[in-house]
Amino acid sequence: MPPSTTEPDGSDPVLAADGLTKHFPVRHAGRRRKAVHAVDAVDLQLRRGRVVALVGESGSGKSTVARLLAQLYPATSGRVLLHGEPVAVKFGRRFRAYCRRVQLIFQDPFASLNPVHTVGYVLRRSLRIHHPGLSGQELHQRLCGLLEKVHLNPPERFLDKFPHELSGGQRQRIAIARALGANPEVLLADEPVSMLDVSIRLGVLNLLAELKDDLDLAILYITHDIASARYFAEQTVVMYAGRVVERGDSEDVTQRPAHPYTKLLIASAPDPDALGGGEAPPARGEPPSLISPPTGCRFHPRCPQAMDRCRTETPGFFPVRDGHEAACWLYADEGGTS
Repeated sequence: MPPSTTEPDGSDPVLAADGLTKHFPVRHAGRRRKAVHAVDAVDLQLRRGRVVALVGESGSGKSTVARLLAQLYPATSGRVLLHGEPVAVKFGRRFRAYCRRVQLIFQDPFASLNPVHTVGYVLRRSLRIHHPGLSGQELHQRLCGLLEKVHLNPPERFLDKFPHELSGGQRQRIAIARALGANPEVLLADEPVSMLDVSIRLGVLNLLAELKDDLDLAILYITHDIASARYFAEQTVVMYAGRVVERGDSEDVTQRPAHPYTKLLIASAPDPDALGGGEAPPARGEPPSLISPPTGCRFHPRCPQAMDRCRTETPGFFPVRDGHEAACWLYADEGGTS
């Protein structure tokens, strides 16, 4: 069951995932068809002026969720809702119209920017695609305005540069500026700072926070670094092996984690003293195969607190505190939802 679609302040989600599921077929010589269960029954809501962090280790399905929301992958089941209306577009005008409202920022800016095109060409093309009526001086002003928004000043200094002439942080700022060229409502930021030097990650996160406030954007921040989720996002959603296992206010989730997997993530943070939760018992084994995922709770083969019930029944979400939920049978006594 998805969390409430309306915040206490009455705001409705701009973009939402409702039971979103993605299975990738696996080709093999045998008769029995198999699939990678990359994402299963994920519920998510993004609202204007707020950041939701999607946290989990590599292979947990975070980037697949972003591509489903960006309509780059068709969903196996479930729905993507834009302002409450189901959306399913593949190409053409409807896809371009959707992209004007929902933009994806990729992890590696050097790979996402064409190395043979200048910064001016990249941003000019974005503006012409999404705003075909622009031309001449107005187009140039908008172009310079995008660079100023991402703090690349003076703009004229960067227009004729190629991606290899820029630093990693500058390249990611160009990628953000390109996304802003569509004037979107939603930014899907897929690990936007993981490829950057540690010394400049904070500057990019602060830039995204500034843009969120100035442009009233809804942002999905995908990361494996739960410490940065606490710093940057109002809400944190934790994924493991394709499923959401915990969600709630970022401060509460990181300071008082409920799910055993979230506790292990926090215990592995570079600065565990800055986060709550204390010491967590070590996990056993390796992440499961998503071709044949475990029955019941997918974390149970590694969980130091696993019970018999965890091996056979998939837990629903159980309330931990106000607005904080965990998909864990340890909290079943509080009453839960499926």
